[in-house]
Amino acid sequence: MRVACKAPAGWVRQVRSVSQHGTLAYFLQSHRSYASDSIPPAVTPQNLPLAGIRVLEIGQVIAGPFCGQLLGHYGAEVIKVEPPDVGDPLRVWRERDVDGVSPWWRSIARNKKSVAIDMRKEEGRKLVKQLAVKSDVIVENFKPGTLEKWNLGPADLHPLNPSLIFTRVSGYGQTGPWSSRPGYASVCEAESGFRYINGTPDPETGALLGPPIRPNLSLGDSVAGLHAAFGTVLALLARKSREAQGQPGGQTVDVSIFESMINLMEGIVPEYDRKGKIRGPSGSSLTGIVPTNAYPCQPAPETPNAPAYIVIGANSDSIYNRLMTAIGRKDLIGPAYAQNHHRVERQAEIEDAISAWTRSRTAEEAEEILRGVSVPAGRVLNVKDIVESEHTQARGLVEDVPVPKQDGGWTVKMSRAVPVLEGCDTKTRWAGPELGEHNREVLIGELGMKEEEFQRLQQEGVIGK
Repeated sequence: MRVACKAPAGWVRQVRSVSQHGTLAYFLQSHRSYASDSIPPAVTPQNLPLAGIRVLEIGQVIAGPFCGQLLGHYGAEVIKVEPPDVGDPLRVWRERDVDGVSPWWRSIARNKKSVAIDMRKEEGRKLVKQLAVKSDVIVENFKPGTLEKWNLGPADLHPLNPSLIFTRVSGYGQTGPWSSRPGYASVCEAESGFRYINGTPDPETGALLGPPIRPNLSLGDSVAGLHAAFGTVLALLARKSREAQGQPGGQTVDVSIFESMINLMEGIVPEYDRKGKIRGPSGSSLTGIVPTNAYPCQPAPETPNAPAYIVIGANSDSIYNRLMTAIGRKDLIGPAYAQNHHRVERQAEIEDAISAWTRSRTAEEAEEILRGVSVPAGRVLNVKDIVESEHTQARGLVEDVPVPKQDGGWTVKMSRAVPVLEGCDTKTRWAGPELGEHNREVLIGELGMKEEEFQRLQQEGVIGK
């Protein structure tokens, strides 16, 4: 029997059920210590590696929900708890569609089930606790200590579900002197050192000249969400071996935005330790690597007033030689330019030569010439360019996802999940749902709530209508 998305050989040797049942999810489910009346998860395509894993998402906005989005892409059943009436704030962030809902929400909440529960009320917290008992993973990004005040922390839930993976995303982690601070990506990016290295350098000091440049997105939140998803999968894989050793299978995955950003900072810390070097900003180039930069070009004919740039990465020795030959500057080839550390000493001379060549051409012309001699180069694209790109279309990177409405609805474009796993169809199964769309399915179907109780809780505002 062929196994779709099968686990690596080491896992198969340890757990025969992977090869017998065809999914890694069976391996992850096989040791659950749920109560005997536990209700199995909703049906999910079984060729996805997390099929059969239930995730209870009680976070809001980006970091926690992005973790949930990634887990849902690969088959996890994600039950998202939102406050009644208003829902996750991201529902109305940035651009809003004809129904007043953000297209961004339709993307980050795709493949999730929305349940509207007021966690500020005791009965609402009891419902969340019941859902946690029947889940494999809980994902939250509240300020540390909040769930403990609500009696929903690991110490409260692990006795009821020892196998529960408790993924916690915060600004600075669950411990330490900064743990109680509110966690905002912009602030954490600054304190992680990331913002310090992004901007225009002062030619005299090498430090920031003016304010740092911010990428026009919440990078820290998404990076933390990615770390959280990775940590969650590691904890799921570790669960069986922990239980085999007589330990509880569940554990806490402690993810902070601050530390996730530091994890991206390459060699900055060891360079400081061994050489006393404090890396500063470098504009559009990269400190210590030459040449790699964004170079000015002539505007495209269709947009004569728009600046145009091409990014060239020719930092390996052989590629550098091909670049200098292509732009007619063989005089910049030789022992004085042979290796990267030689070129760093002559960065201004090299950058000026490349810029002089690109300024006389459009970005498209420069790209065609450089690609013809295998020099990595690419135009700076916007979202319109990306959506219309032949490569994007050939890879199926952007998909049209239906948003069903009584009048027929519409579709919204979203980027598909990556990485691509052979034999797995990770296409979006449904767009981000309406607020409380799955109240009945989850509370009545999963928890066994009676209709009378359901209606009473709705009237009292414990659950949404």
